[in-house]
Amino acid sequence: MNTVYKALLATDLDCTLLAPGKDVPEGNKEAIRALQKARVAFTIATGRSSFLVGKFAENLGIDVPIITSNGGSLFDHKTRKQFASRDFEDSKIRSLLRYLLDHSADATLYSDEGIFFAPCSSRKFFVEGYNIGVEPAKQAPIIDIDRSFPEQERIPAFNKILLIRPDSELKEMLTSDPELEAIPSGIDLFDIMPRGVSKGDALLSLADYLGIPASRTFASGDNENDISMLASANYGIAMGNATEGAKKVSKYISADYDSLGFAKAVYEYVIPLVESFDG
Repeated sequence: MNTVYKALLATDLDCTLLAPGKDVPEGNKEAIRALQKARVAFTIATGRSSFLVGKFAENLGIDVPIITSNGGSLFDHKTRKQFASRDFEDSKIRSLLRYLLDHSADATLYSDEGIFFAPCSSRKFFVEGYNIGVEPAKQAPIIDIDRSFPEQERIPAFNKILLIRPDSELKEMLTSDPELEAIPSGIDLFDIMPRGVSKGDALLSLADYLGIPASRTFASGDNENDISMLASANYGIAMGNATEGAKKVSKYISADYDSLGFAKAVYEYVIPLVESFDG
């Protein structure tokens, strides 16, 4: 077992650790410092692109890989590189892109080269907001695409597609595709990844990489895309505002995220358990 860490805790960002588009509240920052003092490896597990987590990782002193793209990537924020990424097959992403672009879908795509926006994407404002105040070298790259993009000789590898308000026909097509994982990640948000990708799988892979037994893994979250992680961790923690599905697979239900539910869980549940562990 890793001689530095006694346990691993991975947390969702939006509506778990912070309000979307906002900074981490000071109460949660204090709780993270308490975790680190207790020798808990702390990281983020988010549906966001790898390029939309760096400033949080720096501010929180995260020194282990971050889980991004709903488990599609393990990301080293210090080097700004993915050291593990589970990408769509080239032919698959090209066919998906053709369909989405032909049907004017509100689509955003995540790659280790940047964040790519279809012409009808309404998500660019979120990335532009993240980039405010971030030094240019660490800003999220914004790349626009059009119908000619999937026909290029080379396109980047992608590990996630974010759709906003997809219609019922598109949802049905994606959820019935055996090569895809398709799951809601928030109000009007729908995430598409290659089959087998999940936060839960990435959590266990990260624990193994750090030499931390699965029996000492914690996870906190609030939404449907967190369920695999809450179920895979030995100790799942749902916020009070979590969906019923997320609460059902969790061992501890905390307060709402905007009432510092994350900090409450750390002090009342995580640290007491970690202090009972040997080593």
